[in-house]
Amino acid sequence: MSRLALILVLGVAVLAALLLLSTVYGTTSIPVSDTFDAILLGTGISGGEMSPMHRIVFDLRLPRALFAAVIGAGLGIVGVVLQTTTRNDLADPFLFGLSSGAAAGAVFVITVTGDILGFWTLPLAAFCGGLIASGIVLALVHGLRTSAPEKLILAGLAVSFLFSAITNYLIFAGDSRAAHSVIFWMLGGLGLARWETFPLVCAGLLLILSYSLYRRRWLDALLTGDLTAATLGVPVQGLRFSMFFAAALATAVFVSVAGVIGFVGLMVPHIARGIVGPLHGSLLPTAAIVGAALLTGSDILSRLLLAPQELPVGIVTTSIGSAFVFLLLFRTAKAGR
Repeated sequence: MSRLALILVLGVAVLAALLLLSTVYGTTSIPVSDTFDAILLGTGISGGEMSPMHRIVFDLRLPRALFAAVIGAGLGIVGVVLQTTTRNDLADPFLFGLSSGAAAGAVFVITVTGDILGFWTLPLAAFCGGLIASGIVLALVHGLRTSAPEKLILAGLAVSFLFSAITNYLIFAGDSRAAHSVIFWMLGGLGLARWETFPLVCAGLLLILSYSLYRRRWLDALLTGDLTAATLGVPVQGLRFSMFFAAALATAVFVSVAGVIGFVGLMVPHIARGIVGPLHGSLLPTAAIVGAALLTGSDILSRLLLAPQELPVGIVTTSIGSAFVFLLLFRTAKAGR
């Protein structure tokens, strides 16, 4: 067995254990045997009547665990793509205004319109907000007639500040009774995890994973610099735009159902590179496994730290991420001596 295959098998085993823990443990622990019974009943493999406990497992905890794994994997891959295309080790999905746009869309629904389209109102509004933000970033960069990484980052920061201001205005001017919902959503959470929206997040993961794997050799070439990549036949500007657009679509999908979960896309690429190196054929699947495990573990902590209350998962990932950035800075300073 190759080293990569062994790493992936071990990663999948760890992820499976975390998914089981996420399904079993919560404010009320459910025996493992009852958990498997609920899954068999819910999927129709075995017949019988589902009890309320089975409903808790199959309709609430299991989709939440799977959402955490899929979204964590997707954010990890998006982080890899953005750090490679911008040549910035601190780039992540939320540096380019994507989360700010999605947040503005969601807050507009919560504070102004309400659930006019039912359950799908909030995810759809957040998705549209993320797409609008990414469209503005791409339009700014296109207007500058350049795809230089620093211009892409500056455009993203400008759009992020703009939509953050819009969000804060909506919170201030809107219904104060909705403030708790707004804050919880902006800090990230998996409370909207439902089977109905599970295909949506799977589509987001499939989009960014399949396209980045398809372009993995071009991404490897970008590691050598734009000039070298261009001499190897890589359309650098077109690749940068297409990868950013795919990352924007995937991020908009993830944010539309889970809110703003920060630092996952920043941490995961560094961890994955430390395990398998910088080449994307190995890096992308490893980042998916690491991201899935990281967000699933963080979600378990978010439900247990203040039980029976639920802590927004974004607080957990941000706390871990801040410690990770400090460690990264210390390592960089030590290596530079």
